[in-house]
Amino acid sequence: MSLFDDVLDDSSFAPEKFGPQEGFAGTLLAASACDGHIADEEVGALITTLARMKMYQHVPPHKFNSMMDRLLGILKRGGPEKLIASAIPAVPPELRETVFANACDIVLADGIVEADEKAFIDDLMIKLELDSTRAKTIVQVMVFKNQG
Repeated sequence: MSLFDDVLDDSSFAPEKFGPQEGFAGTLLAASACDGHIADEEVGALITTLARMKMYQHVPPHKFNSMMDRLLGILKRGGPEKLIASAIPAVPPELRETVFANACDIVLADGIVEADEKAFIDDLMIKLELDSTRAKTIVQVMVFKNQG
């Protein structure tokens, strides 16, 4: 425990709870950073994915940028693990397979799936409470999508 932890009430620095938009975007941002760096292809896939989704179509650019800044701040301070811990509970049940598929797509975007990324996807499946057979099918489809 640090001196600041003794003096400051740590709960005063607790971030606001995420809504569905932050949860979805935060999960994808964590996927892009799970190997320790964010490739340009992963950023492109993340922005393209979010831009085409209905849940972000009516979000003004300044609010979208503010949301992404907040998510990036959490990622920088706590890493993908902290970001995913806040993001997953905010992803609605009907979007859990969707966010998983898009996370797989982002991991595959740079053409290399590293051990950290494999572990992240395996862990994400568990945290999203997805059926392993269904998750495997999603991974297979995303691999097919990204071939060539």
